[in-house]
Amino acid sequence: MTILTRPEGLTAEDLKLSRRGLGALTLGAAVFTGYCPAALAQSARPIVTDAAGLEVGMVTCPAPDGFDLPAYVARPEGDGPWPLVIVVSEIFGLHAYIQDVCRRLARQGYAAIAPAFFVRVEDPAPLADMQRIQAIVGAAGYEQVMGDIDATLNWASGQLWANDDKVGITGFCWGGKVVWQAAARFAAIDAGVAWYGRLAPSPTATPAQVESGRPYPVDLAADLKGVVIGNYGGLDQGIPLDTVQAMQTALATAGASESGIKVYDDAQHGFHADYRPSYNAADAADGWARLTALFEAKLK
Repeated sequence: MTILTRPEGLTAEDLKLSRRGLGALTLGAAVFTGYCPAALAQSARPIVTDAAGLEVGMVTCPAPDGFDLPAYVARPEGDGPWPLVIVVSEIFGLHAYIQDVCRRLARQGYAAIAPAFFVRVEDPAPLADMQRIQAIVGAAGYEQVMGDIDATLNWASGQLWANDDKVGITGFCWGGKVVWQAAARFAAIDAGVAWYGRLAPSPTATPAQVESGRPYPVDLAADLKGVVIGNYGGLDQGIPLDTVQAMQTALATAGASESGIKVYDDAQHGFHADYRPSYNAADAADGWARLTALFEAKLK
């Protein structure tokens, strides 16, 4: 088992989902429904949210590049319309943890949808090889990811049960950075919650890596269309606290007074991930309460 300490995974130096129907939604036979073995702690007791009273399943959204983008959807039973929340995964893709996050949101009255950003190359969820996972994730560039979010929004706008006038986004690790980027890109996004996503280039990044990681959230503070809050760990080895402070300063300079970051002093990277050794139950619960409060205020 590998301990993940950075949003994009390790550097070279470090080297059950319900089958209820959702109308036209079906669960493809190839969908991985377990926890990614690259990060699963042997002692983990992950939270499991059942699908009773929910509609869950897989859909495909036509992406701008012609790809049929798979996505997992969970929403309350009934007509809705329900506020929409896009869930952006870590580097491990659409595995059981992300599916469960969607069901947790559905239980709170949201239509949650998690796109599978990486499967154009390969699904990272069943893999244990971190170097292979990193290569898969590295192929998902900024424009592709933003196109996939656009495709998700467009698909949801055609669903009678989705209220596309009320849109939130949340994401973890790699997906935390995407939250900031998407909130700066799409006017439709009213609120976002970023969990320990990179804010600025890594101090050890090569010039090529710095360039490939653009745009960074620290450069997008003035472009945010909605409110974004961040939940970050004070013990995070991959996201230096000086970059968190730089983001706070950028938000203040931009006049984004409702946006901001809370640092949990005793939390490591991945502290919300209940299947990892980094899980911190108290801090995860507090961060989720912050998410709930923001989404209740902005999406309902």
